[in-house]
Amino acid sequence: MSFISFDHSQLVNLNYSLEKELISTNHAGGYASTTIINCNTRKYHGLLVIPQPRLGNDHLHVMLSSVDETIIYDGLEFNMGIHKYPGLYDPRGHKYITGFEADPRPVWNYAVGDIHYTKEIILKTQDDRVMIKYRIQQCEGKAVMRIKPFLAFRDYHSLSIANIYANKKYEACKNGAAFCLYEGYDNLFLQSSKKATYVHAPDWYYHIQYLREKERGYDFEEDLLVPGYFDLEIKQGDEFVFTAGTNEISPTTLKKSFDAEAKTRVKRSTFKNCLVHAAKQFIYVDEEGKTSVKAGLHWFGQWSRDTFIALPGLLLTQNDEDTFFRVIDDYLPDMYKGLFPNLGRGEFASYNSVDASLWYIWALQQYVTRYGKGNAIWKKYKKSILEVLENYRFGTLNNTAMHDNGLVWAGVPGKALTWMDAIVDGNAVTPRIGYCVEINALWYNAVCFMLELARQSKDSDVIMQWENLPGLIQETFLKDFWNGHNLADIVTDNGTDFTVRSNQIIAASLPYSMLGESEIFSVVDVVKNELLTPRGLRTLTPKNQAYKGTYEGDQLQRDQAYHQGTVWVWQLEHFVTAYLKLFGEKGLDFVKDIYQAFEPCVLDYGISTISEIYDGDPPHTARGAISQAWSVAALLSIDDAINNISKRIRMKK
Repeated sequence: MSFISFDHSQLVNLNYSLEKELISTNHAGGYASTTIINCNTRKYHGLLVIPQPRLGNDHLHVMLSSVDETIIYDGLEFNMGIHKYPGLYDPRGHKYITGFEADPRPVWNYAVGDIHYTKEIILKTQDDRVMIKYRIQQCEGKAVMRIKPFLAFRDYHSLSIANIYANKKYEACKNGAAFCLYEGYDNLFLQSSKKATYVHAPDWYYHIQYLREKERGYDFEEDLLVPGYFDLEIKQGDEFVFTAGTNEISPTTLKKSFDAEAKTRVKRSTFKNCLVHAAKQFIYVDEEGKTSVKAGLHWFGQWSRDTFIALPGLLLTQNDEDTFFRVIDDYLPDMYKGLFPNLGRGEFASYNSVDASLWYIWALQQYVTRYGKGNAIWKKYKKSILEVLENYRFGTLNNTAMHDNGLVWAGVPGKALTWMDAIVDGNAVTPRIGYCVEINALWYNAVCFMLELARQSKDSDVIMQWENLPGLIQETFLKDFWNGHNLADIVTDNGTDFTVRSNQIIAASLPYSMLGESEIFSVVDVVKNELLTPRGLRTLTPKNQAYKGTYEGDQLQRDQAYHQGTVWVWQLEHFVTAYLKLFGEKGLDFVKDIYQAFEPCVLDYGISTISEIYDGDPPHTARGAISQAWSVAALLSIDDAINNISKRIRMKK
């Protein structure tokens, strides 16, 4: 049995199966996504969701929402599809699924009387094309498979409504038909490797509902256009591919193309392999040829903070130095006054992140820690490193600047510049205008790392200008942030907030820490006792009255809980790093337990990946995006740390 597999009894239980989602991305920025029973529960679900740059935005667009297969045999019709309508599911084709597995690609097994067949889905790596392969394993006599496509042609943040403007016409193509519902969109070519008869019978399917959108307080009903259907005669032993893409393809190449793609997939036969597979899903090349990281799937785009935090775990743990530097080098032209855009790039860039540039330096530091080559890094990135640090030192956007005490102050009303960035009615849910604990920890670490590189390269001018600063930063930081028990989260003009939050762990984990061993021990102890869960760190101690233990409801309710107790996986990497600083080999079993506790997660919510967040309260239900880059990266980094310590132990024996 495959590591990722579900049987008939699980699949027919809608309360169980509709909670489990699949997503597969390509290197062009698109994806295919649905649930393990092919019933879409989000507006973000679709079999072909791709960029449409001619429309003038950087959003993805749902082209092909789904396909329904109908088996016509002995005068009877059996519909394999499933959709949610008001008050019912229709049809209920999931009852014909005998099993599902995803190693290395999604495969469904169907049984309809004497007809048994499999269905596999692959998204082409370098092209906006989804391919669905059918194998007819058993079929007495002849039958017909009818394939009915549900078209959307809309922004994935929006919903489609039946209208008179949709172009219902089609153009014949090789063994298929092409459609373009609205001006500005690419044509969508639907083709089969096996001879198919297309019957044009356009019809709207009304009030298809998406349960996850309803839960999240958004509009959740849409109308989809079915332009017609494709009939294919089938018999035992048949194997054919049905495809949807933005260019016409020779039908004779489809099976070969599918098999070639299948060979490139990472087997998901273990928990670790699932993480490696998930890590590859976030990397893509945009229409300008820039290599980027999707912060999360489905709806997160390019976030520089998330990118730099995730890069070492996603790529360096796999020794993919080339992609690591391509991402970094493609980001550098977007730097402005020492800052990277928090969201977007080029004309879509938004410079409202105070920490992204410091995480950029940390990412380079992780590379040097792993591979050395400090002189080469300094030679190539000296200019950008100094541009960051000089702007932080002398002042840049959003009132960000080092004060005379050595600490970096940042913040303006109405903006949330740190990773705790939820805004409600124009106000930050967690106001952090002032000296933030992780910002100043990153600032100190960045200055010290820069000096390390400068000393290795004997860059005396830089050393002279910066060498006295770390001592000042550390002295002020300990005086203002340390209370003998834990670190303050923020210091402002109005006082110091010693609320127990997870940000302090970063001050304990960074390679250059302002804390001594006793302070690190105390911080780790506080975080372990009040914030650590089996799914990551709570953002706020449950002892605080503002704590919210569940992340659910509409946008307002969720934003109010986002950083007020919600559990995040990414900070777990920093907890483990700090913990291993203290306990080394003696802490290995504890860290192994933390890592292995996530194994069930790849069989839940986002299949073979790790979600964005979890509830602060047990049972710590998965929430948010089904696959998050820095969540996956954190676990790969923890696994890497475990392997390094285990290797040292073996070498001693």
